[in-house]
Amino acid sequence: MSDSNAPDPLDAKHEQNRQQRLEAVKRWVENIESEPPERWGPQQNTVVNDQLEAAQCVQTSAAHHQRVKDLAKKIVEAPEESNDNRS
Repeated sequence: MSDSNAPDPLDAKHEQNRQQRLEAVKRWVENIESEPPERWGPQQNTVVNDQLEAAQCVQTSAAHHQRVKDLAKKIVEAPEESNDNRS
């Protein structure tokens, strides 16, 4: 049994993964702000296409597909809101 006050190694790993993802996102933002879309656009398309291909290999429920579609819709709509706040 583990002590409930002791940090869970899995929680620590998840936090480390989250921090690494956050740092990667920050680097990507720096890249797209400093490079023209002609350069980073194809790179982004490659990443997205690879993720889509990997996702198609995984069997998921219809409910999961709907959650992903809902999230994608929010992300597509978000730039208008975030651009207003960036100035």
